[in-house]
Amino acid sequence: GTAGAGAGSQETGSEVAATETEVYQSTIQSVVGILNYGQNGPQGSGSGFVAGDGYVVTNQHVVADATDVKLRFQGNTWRDADIVGTDAYSDLAVLRAEDRPEAATPLSWVDTDPEPPVGTPVMAIGSPYGFSGSASTGIISGVDRVLSAPNNFTVADSVQMDAALNPGNSGGPVVTYDGAVAAVAARGGGDNIGFGVSAALAKRVVPTLAAEGEYNHSLMGVRLVEVSPIIAEAYGIDDVGGVLIVEVMDGGPADGILRGADGSTTVDGVSVPTGGDVVVGIGGTDVEVQADLSNYLALETSPGDAVEFTVLRDGSETTISFELGERPDPGV
Repeated sequence: GTAGAGAGSQETGSEVAATETEVYQSTIQSVVGILNYGQNGPQGSGSGFVAGDGYVVTNQHVVADATDVKLRFQGNTWRDADIVGTDAYSDLAVLRAEDRPEAATPLSWVDTDPEPPVGTPVMAIGSPYGFSGSASTGIISGVDRVLSAPNNFTVADSVQMDAALNPGNSGGPVVTYDGAVAAVAARGGGDNIGFGVSAALAKRVVPTLAAEGEYNHSLMGVRLVEVSPIIAEAYGIDDVGGVLIVEVMDGGPADGILRGADGSTTVDGVSVPTGGDVVVGIGGTDVEVQADLSNYLALETSPGDAVEFTVLRDGSETTISFELGERPDPGV
């Protein structure tokens, strides 16, 4: 350490940043280990944390197919938990335990206006490989990611970090150095790459799961791909960006309103679908990549909302509005 540094904190400009030890000690009592028991006994483990009015937040995949859930608080204090609500599309779940320890106070979410930027120091706390109360540190290394979750669904507005996440970390908090939750750890992706469900999405989904047991997500009813340089060339688009509607779901919200591809052409030896609308804006927000569209739908809309889309059709820009539907229950 730097000679003369304070024992409990480090000076960073005019602010005093908490040390890793202080961050850990201020949050660890609120973090739990989770054991998932199925009909044939133990079938998985993960992590979680106390939030809201005392419910426990974790990943949906941590408690999937559970018939019994047990929580391990600090000090090897065990409690049975009920599953209050789960949501596969955000990979979030809410549990509730009777008589939780007094020290397990709710953690707060970060201020998400704006969200913590890339470079923000964070600590992930959980039970990797069953080692309860483990901490790893790093920074937020990417935002606005679209995450492929272990339950085979894509999760919008995910946070990327380089703090180590291993099996068992799932569902635990990723906190900034003021102890606020920036993300719910969801999965590791390799050396120095981990992902979590953003606080912005969790703040929308979790209270509704706690109150109603489920959360309804918006549906466009399309299949799409990002506009690559080859697609841009096929469509005569000067700037690479936007998403191409490849297919419109029969009877879906966009049926008869948005156009899917109806042909193909070959560019540089690659077959490119043609004739589809290219979405370049939603609700006044530019759409450059798929994440722009997915994140806007997840964070700014609800089923039944009429949303305005800016599309390129037959070489001209036009505005189209339609009412969003509701994503069906997983497995339907």
